[in-house]
Amino acid sequence: MTEYKQVTEEDLAVLAGFVDRERLLFGDEINEEYSHDELASERVYPSLVARVTSTAEVSKLMAYANEHHIAVTPRGAGTGLVGAAVAVERGLMIDTTLMNHVLELDEENLTLTVEPGMLLMELRSYVEERGFYYPPDPGEKSATIGGNISTNAGGMTAVKYGVTRDYVRGLEVVLADGTVLQLGGKVVKNSSGYDLKDMIVGSEGTLAFVTKAILKLLPLPKKNVSLLVPFPTLEQAIGTVPLIIKSKAVPTAIEFMEREVILDAEEFLGRKFPDNQADAYLLLKFDGNTMEEIASYYDDTAQICLDQGAIDILIADTEERSAPVWKTRGAFLEAIKASTSMMDEVDVVVPRSRVNDFVEFVHQLRQDIGIRIKSFGHAGDGNLHVYILRDDLSDEKWRELMRLAMKRMYAKARELQGQVSGEHGIGLVKRPYLKESLPEASLVLMRGIKQVFDPNNILNPHKVCQM
Repeated sequence: MTEYKQVTEEDLAVLAGFVDRERLLFGDEINEEYSHDELASERVYPSLVARVTSTAEVSKLMAYANEHHIAVTPRGAGTGLVGAAVAVERGLMIDTTLMNHVLELDEENLTLTVEPGMLLMELRSYVEERGFYYPPDPGEKSATIGGNISTNAGGMTAVKYGVTRDYVRGLEVVLADGTVLQLGGKVVKNSSGYDLKDMIVGSEGTLAFVTKAILKLLPLPKKNVSLLVPFPTLEQAIGTVPLIIKSKAVPTAIEFMEREVILDAEEFLGRKFPDNQADAYLLLKFDGNTMEEIASYYDDTAQICLDQGAIDILIADTEERSAPVWKTRGAFLEAIKASTSMMDEVDVVVPRSRVNDFVEFVHQLRQDIGIRIKSFGHAGDGNLHVYILRDDLSDEKWRELMRLAMKRMYAKARELQGQVSGEHGIGLVKRPYLKESLPEASLVLMRGIKQVFDPNNILNPHKVCQM
């Protein structure tokens, strides 16, 4: 077990020499929110929080922490769901939310350079106002772009556009010893040795500290249309997805949802969903530059859905019609959270053709072990979000049933040739399941990579592949 130095008032005095004291929170000055992320079940207060404003500050903090063997926890907006931003060894937490600026919009190279603390919703608004598009669309719009990069966030548009990694052209990072590195850049192609940039994306703050990102942009699609498609059963709904993909219709998003989650969202938002006649739905979006282009896609998709037993096809071709549907979909997580005392999540990804197998397994599992479980997800890319709800269970019973449910779900995902996480990462709480799902040789390589980047193991210890 690695021993870490705890931050003292003497350390605080030194660090205040290069970070303004009012941006350093020490001891009782630290707000409760810094003790956990959105998961909230794992709570540890850091000894010191530094609210940084520049790469130079991060570099000096990292160099000092490395020299004195102080654990460092990177943190953005704290919206993660796997405990990746929990300061397990207390130590120093570096908060990036003040590093929230656009540094450059390069219209010739179609790139945007930003600091890591910029919120996703602000980034998207900034580029869309100027006619550009940043496609990655994770459900939590108040997350920082640095957090998205650290988890390789996906979201609803991954089926057409891919995930965060596909839009990171370059990174500025600070290594554990304070060294500042530029990785990648504005070039479209790069075959110059190992791709260290891509290694940082998805590493959850364990390899290096992201201080700047160069992001790829696209021209903003001029039109979009959404289809809400009710089905008699979830099996029919999800079974239609491979046929839509095979038809080359190119939807921007394909979401599945069940009536019980829609009812939760209706209660949470205080307004009705446009339709609640069915037990299961597909929600699809198509985008393009003309309505004629989009219609060529969604007409074929609508016919496929009807052929597979869809009850109806509801077309939302204006912002007024589509916004309530997508706002309801975006509220699912908060609605489920509001319906229970505590929850934990499984973020598995399986081949698209096996989504229904997994969802049916979950339905049976909740009957078998007697605990409420709710699910929704990205039918177009096989990423499911399954929530295990505590309700009024005792601490002991909750831990027992939650662990049993997770163990069985991750085993089923492996059986279906899936993986532990599609987009939320491993962090602190999913490590045992990663260990079970990967061969030991893969874990040895991961730990070796961590050792090369961070020999003293100060960067976000106990996360991802480290036990």
